[in-house]
Amino acid sequence: QVQLAQSGGGFVQPGGSLQLSCAASGRSFSNYAMGWFRSSPGKEREFVAALSWSGGRTRYADSVTGRFTVSRDHAKNTVYLQMNDVKPEDSAVYECAIFEGTYWSNEYSRVTSYNYWGQGTQVTVSS
Repeated sequence: QVQLAQSGGGFVQPGGSLQLSCAASGRSFSNYAMGWFRSSPGKEREFVAALSWSGGRTRYADSVTGRFTVSRDHAKNTVYLQMNDVKPEDSAVYECAIFEGTYWSNEYSRVTSYNYWGQGTQVTVSS
């Protein structure tokens, strides 16, 4: 089985930066595409960013495009979400997950395409 351990959450001021980490233990997820999602009060879990299995392709939600960057370090078996120029609207519980869909390009933003999830980490953007 695969376990995903998340870290890097916390408090940050608007316009600041924060980096979230998602490290896998057990089975390596180097051969799997990964995704980042977030949840906040009053909103359904929403797609944030996705990374292909090779790390060569990325996809982002319109709300974070140009500000967030997802990357992977295969040697460390870790996926990152670099958050720059954060806004109060970015406050949420962020979760990483392993993609188990069929076609990544068509299914990367769907919650149902992921089956292994991290425990989540809180990010609070406030002055």
